[in-house]
Amino acid sequence: MRAREGDSPAGASDGPSLPAVGAGLRRRLLRQEGGTPPEAPPARVVAESWPPAPGAAAASARASPRPADGAALVGYMQRRALEQFAGLVEAAAGGPQGRQALKQAIAAVLVEQNLVLAGYTRDALAELLVAEIAGYGPIDPLLRDDTVSEVMVVGPDRVYVEREGRLEAVGARFRDEDHLLGVINRMVAPVGRRIDRAQPFADARLPDGSRVHAIIPPLALDGPALTVRKFTAQAFSGRDLVRLGTLSGEMLEFLAACVRGRLNLLVSGGAGSGKTTLLNALSQYIAGEAERIITIEDSAELRLAHPHVVRLESRPPNLEGKGEVTIRMLVRNALRMRPDRIIIGEVRGEEAFDLLQALNTGHAGSLGTLHANSPRDALVRFENMVLMAGEALPHAVVRAQIASAVQVVVHLARQPDGSRRAVEVATVAPDLGPDGRPALATAFRYFPGRLAFVREPGFTLDPLHRAQVAAAGAALPAWLEGVEPA
Repeated sequence: MRAREGDSPAGASDGPSLPAVGAGLRRRLLRQEGGTPPEAPPARVVAESWPPAPGAAAASARASPRPADGAALVGYMQRRALEQFAGLVEAAAGGPQGRQALKQAIAAVLVEQNLVLAGYTRDALAELLVAEIAGYGPIDPLLRDDTVSEVMVVGPDRVYVEREGRLEAVGARFRDEDHLLGVINRMVAPVGRRIDRAQPFADARLPDGSRVHAIIPPLALDGPALTVRKFTAQAFSGRDLVRLGTLSGEMLEFLAACVRGRLNLLVSGGAGSGKTTLLNALSQYIAGEAERIITIEDSAELRLAHPHVVRLESRPPNLEGKGEVTIRMLVRNALRMRPDRIIIGEVRGEEAFDLLQALNTGHAGSLGTLHANSPRDALVRFENMVLMAGEALPHAVVRAQIASAVQVVVHLARQPDGSRRAVEVATVAPDLGPDGRPALATAFRYFPGRLAFVREPGFTLDPLHRAQVAAAGAALPAWLEGVEPA
C-alpha cells in the first residue's frame, strides 16, 4: 500500500475528519486483496505494505513512524477491531468506559505497528478511529458536544450545527457519499429502520434519545441529507424554562394548575420551537403513581418525570411493505390500556379523530403537540386533521367536539436571536362562538419589542373549567381568584 507523505485532514476545526480519498484508493485496495502488484512509486511517495506483514511489528517499532493512508487505515482497523476487539466495539456504544477501553486497544495497535497519520498525534488518531469504528464518523464529536443542539449534514462536504438557536457551518467532512451513507445506516439500523433507493428516507432515534431524520438520492439532489436533533440528558423543569425566559413565572403557575386540574392542553409551534421540551416540563406537575400515562410517538423523545408511564412508538412497514403500525393504531390500542392520560408527541394526521374521541370520553388531562402558527391556527389544523380520517362528520360537529375537548393552547415560537418563547397562552370556551368556531380567550402574550410577558387584563377562567380544576383537587393561582400578588 502506498501513502502520500503530508496527507492532512480536511477541516479538523470541529471534529476529526479523514483525508479525502482519491480514485487511487480503489486500485490500492484491489492490490491489497491480491490484485496486480503496484508500479514503481513516483517521487515523494513511500511504498508501504498494508496491512503490515506478520512478524513485522518489532522491526516496525525500531523504524521511523510509518505514514498511512487515512481511508485504508480505517478499513484495516475496522477489520482488526471486529476480529480481535468485538466485545470492546460493542461496549464502546454503551458508555464512556467502553469507549475508553476501545481507544486504548486501538492506541496499542498504532504503537505496535508504529503507524501515524499526518496532522494527528497518536492519541487524536486513536480517538478518530474510535469514532469511525464505534461512533458516527466525523460528526461524532459534534454529537457529544453539549453546546450543540442540532447537527445537519448536506452531502459529504457540508456540515452545520445549531448552537444557542443559531446555525453555523463547521469543518467536519465525510470522505464521500458512501462514507456518509454508512454512518446513516449505522444510526437507523439498530431501531429496525432501513434506508435505500426503494425507501430513501427514514426516521430513527439514537440510544441517548436524539432524533434522526435522513433522506438520500434520488430524493435528495445534493447527496444524502442527515439531521440529528439532540436530546438533552437532563430534562428541563418548569423553573428552568422560567430562568431561560421561555415562560414567565405567572405563566408557569397557571399552566401547572391546568395540568394538575386535568385540563386538556395542546402545545403548538413551529419546528424546533421547544414543544417537546415544554411538554416534558409540564409532565412534572402530573400527580404521582395515582395516574397511568400512555405516551404515543413516531420517534420516542418524551422523557416524562413520572413513575407510571407506558411508552409506545409507531413502526414503518418492513421490506415487504408489511408490519406498519401507525399512530392511529396506537391511539386505539391505548384506549384499551386503562389510561388516565394520553400524551401524543405530535398530532399530524388522521389519529386526531381518535384522540378527539378519547378527550371527550373520560381521559381528562391529556396533552399533545402539533405544528401551527397561533392558537387559532392550531384549532383549525386540529379540525382539518380530524376530517382527514374520512368519517364524514359535519364541520359544526367537529368544532363543537374540539371546543368541548381542548381547554388550553400554548403557542411557542423561536425568536430572531434563537431563543424560544411562549408567545401566547389561550383558553378555549366550552361553547362555540358567534361565528360557529371555538372561542379563544387569551391569558398571556409575549411582546418581542418590550421583551415582556403580559397577562391580559380582565382574563378569567370559564366556570366549567374552574369546576373541573376544583374537582381534581387543584388550586388556581391567587390572581385568578381576584387576589393580586403584593
